[in-house]
Amino acid sequence: MAMPLTKPRILPLAEERRRHQRVKVNLLGRYMLADRREFPCQVIDMSPGGMALAAPVAGIPGERVIAYVDHLGRLEGKIARVIENGFAMTISATARKRDKLAAQLTWLANRQILNLPEDRRHGRFTPRNPMARLIMPNGTNIACRVIDLSQSGAAVAIAENLRPAVGTMVTIGKTQGRVVRHIEDGFAIEFTRLQHSDFIEDNVTGE
Repeated sequence: MAMPLTKPRILPLAEERRRHQRVKVNLLGRYMLADRREFPCQVIDMSPGGMALAAPVAGIPGERVIAYVDHLGRLEGKIARVIENGFAMTISATARKRDKLAAQLTWLANRQILNLPEDRRHGRFTPRNPMARLIMPNGTNIACRVIDLSQSGAAVAIAENLRPAVGTMVTIGKTQGRVVRHIEDGFAIEFTRLQHSDFIEDNVTGE
């Protein structure tokens, strides 16, 4: 007697889209549409397979988009749908890249739950040569002293009257970052991209 064939289960589209758990995040970045126009954005929620962006220009569904997101780097995919004040996009990535994204998102979610400080997620150290050059948004080049460094940021000593406002994008050495808070002798920078431990001193304090 022939056994009846088991009908394969097909996930509804909405469930298929959510097969990766989404995490609410608050990450800044930039994205480039297919016509090469670039705009700032903020990631609202994310999974290893996709993310939703608050963005000034949404593009059209199916359009290729490249995003550069703080902490996560370059992410490429296609616009899945337009949402209020932005769009949702898929993330095209290898299995290894998705695993890495999942680990990063878990860390980000735990950081928000535990309210961990931005600059304590990587070990800090004092650079051998603490002197560096700080470039302000208007191009002004200022000498400063690096108090300590990590892969994700730096504490910088500088005169109070030269201290940039919180939120200012600056470049220290060859590394771009954002001022996240003021400290007693200067300010703290969070790098826009995680730095490799082997090159961080050269990139920050190297001339």
